[in-house]
Amino acid sequence: MIEVRNLTKRYGDLVAIRDISFTAATGQILGFLGPNGAGKTTTMRIITGFMPATSGTVKVAGYDIFDDSYEVRKRIGYLPENPPLYNDMSVVGYLRFVGKIRGIAKAELGDAVDRVLGTCGLAEVTGRIVGHLSKGYRQRVGLAQALIHNPAVLVLDEPTIGLDPRQIIDIRTLIRELAGERTVILSTHILTEVAQLCEKVVIINRGHIVVENMLAALTQTMSLEQVFLSYITKDSSEEQPAAEAAVP
Repeated sequence: MIEVRNLTKRYGDLVAIRDISFTAATGQILGFLGPNGAGKTTTMRIITGFMPATSGTVKVAGYDIFDDSYEVRKRIGYLPENPPLYNDMSVVGYLRFVGKIRGIAKAELGDAVDRVLGTCGLAEVTGRIVGHLSKGYRQRVGLAQALIHNPAVLVLDEPTIGLDPRQIIDIRTLIRELAGERTVILSTHILTEVAQLCEKVVIINRGHIVVENMLAALTQTMSLEQVFLSYITKDSSEEQPAAEAAVP
C-alpha cells in the first residue's frame, strides 16, 4: 500500500533525511520510531504531500506522490502533531468545511460527517465550539478531519502527545479500531504506544533508517525499549569515528 524508496530531503547543507526506504502493507499498523529530531515529521510531511522531497519516491496504492499528488491525497488522511483546527467554528461546522475541501459531494456530506462523529466519539459535542473543547476532544476532532473522506491510509504524527492517561487510552483504542481496512503509519517516540498497537516497526535515527522489521521478530529476546536503545546506540557509535575524523 505504501512504498517509500530512497527518500532524501535537504535544506541547503543540512540533510534532514537521507536515502530512506520502507514499506507498509494494506491493513497494517506501522510504528515509525525515532528520537526527537530524527526526521520523523519530515518524512510524514513528504509522504502526505505537504512538502516536496529533494530526491526519491513515495507510492500509495501504486500512485506516486510527486506525479499523481491528487490521487494520493484522496487516499491519505493526515493528523499532524498540531491538528489544523479552526477554534472559532463548531465541531459540525468545521467537519463540514473540511469535507467540502476534500471534495465530498453535497448529497454525501451529511452522512460523512455523521460517520466520523460516531467513529471518533464526538456525538456529545457536535454543537460545541472547537476552541472550548478539552485537549482530548480536540484530538478526536483532528482524527475526524483526517477520516472525513474515508481514506485507505491514515498517517498519525504523535497522536497522543499532551494527553492525560485516560485520553491516551481512548485515542489508542480508537486507532486500533481504525486499522484493518486502513493502513496506519503511527509516528511517535512513545515505545509503549508502538508495542501495544503496531505490527511492524521502522526506526529512524539521524535522518536514516536503522531497522525495519516485524515487531514480533524484533522482540523475541528483548523488549522494544532494549531494541530501540541498541539500534540508536549502535548507530551513534558507528557514526562517531567519522565525525571525529572530520574535526581538524
